[in-house]
Amino acid sequence: MATEPAREQKNSSNGDVYELRSKDTGGDAAGGELEGSVKGADIVVTTMEHLNVEHIFGYSGGAILEVYDELFKEHRKKIKLLKPAHEQHAGHAAQGYSRVTGKPGVVLVTSGPGVTNIITAAADAKLDSGGIVILAGQVPTYFMGTDAFQETDAVGTSFPHVKHSYQVMEPEGLVSALKEAFHLAGTGRKGPVLVDLPKDVQQMKTIPNYDTEVNLPQYNASPRPSLARLEEAADAINAAKRPLLYVGGGVTESDASDDLRALVEKAQIPVTTTILGLGTFPHPHPLSTHFLGMHGSYGGNYAADRCDLLIAVGSRFDDRVTGKKDEFAKGAKIIHIDIDPAEIDKNKKADIPIISDAKTALVELLPLVKEREHPEWLKELQDIQEKYPTTFKDCDDAIMPQHAIELLHQITEGKAIITTGVGQHQMWSAQYYHLDRPRRFVTSGGLGTMGFGAPAAIGAQVGKPNDLVVDIDGDRSFNMTLGAMEMATAYDLPVKFFILNNEADGMVVQWQDKFYGGLYAASKSRSPDFVKIADGYGVKGKQVTRKADLAAAIEEMVTYKHAYLLDIRVPSTEVYPMIPSNKTFNDIIVDPAVFN
Repeated sequence: MATEPAREQKNSSNGDVYELRSKDTGGDAAGGELEGSVKGADIVVTTMEHLNVEHIFGYSGGAILEVYDELFKEHRKKIKLLKPAHEQHAGHAAQGYSRVTGKPGVVLVTSGPGVTNIITAAADAKLDSGGIVILAGQVPTYFMGTDAFQETDAVGTSFPHVKHSYQVMEPEGLVSALKEAFHLAGTGRKGPVLVDLPKDVQQMKTIPNYDTEVNLPQYNASPRPSLARLEEAADAINAAKRPLLYVGGGVTESDASDDLRALVEKAQIPVTTTILGLGTFPHPHPLSTHFLGMHGSYGGNYAADRCDLLIAVGSRFDDRVTGKKDEFAKGAKIIHIDIDPAEIDKNKKADIPIISDAKTALVELLPLVKEREHPEWLKELQDIQEKYPTTFKDCDDAIMPQHAIELLHQITEGKAIITTGVGQHQMWSAQYYHLDRPRRFVTSGGLGTMGFGAPAAIGAQVGKPNDLVVDIDGDRSFNMTLGAMEMATAYDLPVKFFILNNEADGMVVQWQDKFYGGLYAASKSRSPDFVKIADGYGVKGKQVTRKADLAAAIEEMVTYKHAYLLDIRVPSTEVYPMIPSNKTFNDIIVDPAVFN
């Protein structure tokens, strides 16, 4: 029987190769290779196959070449790797994939700049609870700490921006680390997990045990809601005169949209959502006030301000929703349902805290809640929404960006998966592309990452190959990651890039108008010719400047069987309603061109 293995260094044309050899093989006195042993890189790929990984987004490099080499061997058929133009694209694509499928997205990058380039995507996924697994190459263990070529402390660099980080120093630890990483990324409050893989660990050989069980005794992926708290919450709901459900992305990630709707319709509770919660409850709907926050609907913000009971489910009371936190829902008792205990009382004190995933809590709450009607409250909300609808002043000649999105919604019948960058176009997309299903709106919420939309659309299309995927983007946001078009043509992904082009950082311009005396400091830029750039990538493109030509151009874009870019020239305008930062509903600004 073999006992404790020892390493023996051997030189090869591919650099240092480490093999596990036995001190007592019971056979070869010189200590031969253990029968059935395989390289760490083989273990990495085989473990992912066992975990049913189908797609990886990644960019290669020296410290991760062993895994790439293994991944592309002829007998490997299960996993497809898609190469982006930049590691950050890979991270956003993985998150787009995860958000539309509910499965972890996977990223494979090298050490050094490969790791640092992925940190923005990791931070974005952390704030938006995006389940992605980042596999990162690292310099060999014997070079670690020497400032070797492309060495970066991946664990230390990533740790504030991930749910957890692993560094695997022995090949025997690969299976358990990978299984735990995927489990952590895809359960509980989902989030990014990084696994750091030194090159010599990828090269060493050992006999893997793929039956290794995930053993995380301190990790409770599905905390059970307290029955006493559920009963307390039900009593509050049954007694409320002006209840409001405030719903976030946690409802989507726990696949609880149907359960939410059952509760809403039984108790006749109006609903408002966060940006990430769009689609969890259909809009328009008699009980929907749409979304709330800085650029949310007047009705949604009014409802949050006037309710006597706020039921927050899978949402975290971030500042773009609450404004001045002490004044948000000031007159309401608050029920807060969230799977992450750290979110309870973090931003807003909960009167009735319930630590649970949204689905379990909603399912168990439903039978405790009485059938109710709130005719006066619903009439009040209906009246306020009719008085202050989300609308805009259209133009006869110029293409208003809101009109372009309305027309896209009409032509696609609201059935597209929408991704966005960050800026005014993001808010208009949320306002005017109405959704009746979850996992159809993929955007950067917490981090506000410009450039998110194009690579996220790639990932969404990979995850949902038979769906129409449209990246509604702004010219400045799209300009940051337009290299994502390379993936669209390389893998024949029929993503549509729908660019609202006002040659400006529109949201920055709006703030400069409102709060900085109209000094447009570094916020206006001449756009490149996106159609020519698209042609260089092999993407069909068209520019539209006249309103009369827009509908036909959108029809052509939607029906085209391959990637397509539509560059729509729009005038500079502003997003309304608007609640200025750290202000309250009483400070809401409505469109002066509409509401004189």
